[in-house]
Amino acid sequence: MAKTLVKGILPALAAALIAALPATAEAQAVSKGPSGLPLPRFVSLKSKKVNLRVGPGTTYAVSWMYLKSGLPVEIIQEYDNWRKIRDADGTEGWVNQALLSGQRTAVTAPWMRGKGSGVFVNMRHDPQPNSALVAKLEPGVVVKLNECNGDWCEADYEGTEGWISQAEVWGAYPAEVFK
Repeated sequence: MAKTLVKGILPALAAALIAALPATAEAQAVSKGPSGLPLPRFVSLKSKKVNLRVGPGTTYAVSWMYLKSGLPVEIIQEYDNWRKIRDADGTEGWVNQALLSGQRTAVTAPWMRGKGSGVFVNMRHDPQPNSALVAKLEPGVVVKLNECNGDWCEADYEGTEGWISQAEVWGAYPAEVFK
């Protein structure tokens, strides 16, 4: 009797799980905030001076101040004209959307900072691992991203252009493609 019950339940359970999978995957792929833009997403700081607040409004305390424009940040939440962001070090807080830019930038291998003086991120002439070296960048360098093809990002560092492995930057998602 128990074997018959299990035989009847298992196919029904499997069918229910399979039916639910496409909806779950679709919902995750289309995660959008109130602005209609995807969440999470990468942007950069527009202003040289940006207050990071503990909540979405000017009445909330400032927990940190960024003093460099162009730093990449990840928008992880939206509320009215405020955006909850995360930086390459994992620090989170709220900034006004007017202080953010759609310009894509990235930090080269921030997880490798402090690992020694011989650690570099290679910038190459073409998006291939055996292409000629254009530059060796230290971990933590901010670069402007022109495009990413899912494996490589075309980047600009102080006028030097080349390709960096997408796995070696914080500012583009794995396999993300954009121009």
